[in-house]
Amino acid sequence: MAKNKDPERRIRGPFKNARRKLNEVKKKSAILSLVIDTAVILVSALVISFVIKTFFLRSFYIPSGSMLETLQINDRIIVNELVPNVVPLQRGDVVVFKDPGGWLGTMPVQKPTHPLAQISEWILSISGLSAPDNDQHLVKRVIGVGGDRVVCCDVNNRITINGKAIVEPYIAKGSNPSNTEFDVTVPIGSFWVMGDNRGNSEDSRYHPTTPGKGFVASSFVVGRAFVISWPFNHITWLDDYTDVFKNVPAPKP
Repeated sequence: MAKNKDPERRIRGPFKNARRKLNEVKKKSAILSLVIDTAVILVSALVISFVIKTFFLRSFYIPSGSMLETLQINDRIIVNELVPNVVPLQRGDVVVFKDPGGWLGTMPVQKPTHPLAQISEWILSISGLSAPDNDQHLVKRVIGVGGDRVVCCDVNNRITINGKAIVEPYIAKGSNPSNTEFDVTVPIGSFWVMGDNRGNSEDSRYHPTTPGKGFVASSFVVGRAFVISWPFNHITWLDDYTDVFKNVPAPKP
């Protein structure tokens, strides 16, 4: 005689299958929720980075030795974009600016890159970790602001600003303040800039025939560099050497 099947088992079977399916749905729902949350976080981070990069901060790398020893080749710097539109640019500040015209010469033709590389570069540029237009910018130190008369050099081989000689501790060791004589008055709304590596810097001194006549108008300024962010052993705040310029008199009206 065949044994009767347990009626409770027959009842528990469908419920067990239902619970299994419910658990599978919950698991899939949790994975989907995780994917959505991760996507939202990534998009939000990119949007925030885009806003910060567009209006507040940008990252640039140093392609040349014109700012040695302050900035080394391939250093990365963070730039405050609120300068000079919100915060004024001062003598001694390290400034990043677009080519005012003729400083960089003819730009080389860009080679086509792989689509994946272009996408990667675009994402990094949004986050501020890359600057695709880095080669179109320059980095120098502000020596004169609008109205200043900047002269090289006095009898002690020092640059003077509005008649006051300055001693520049930031210039590269062994460099003269300038091997080129000049006597200029900076137009209002412009800046006279020089590299710290005075013997190897194509700065304001060498562009008197360009459209800006060697001066950098504020409209070309991207911002003030205030920190070296990479490599790790170079991380430091950038000094604007206020003591060097504190006794410089205001320009004559």
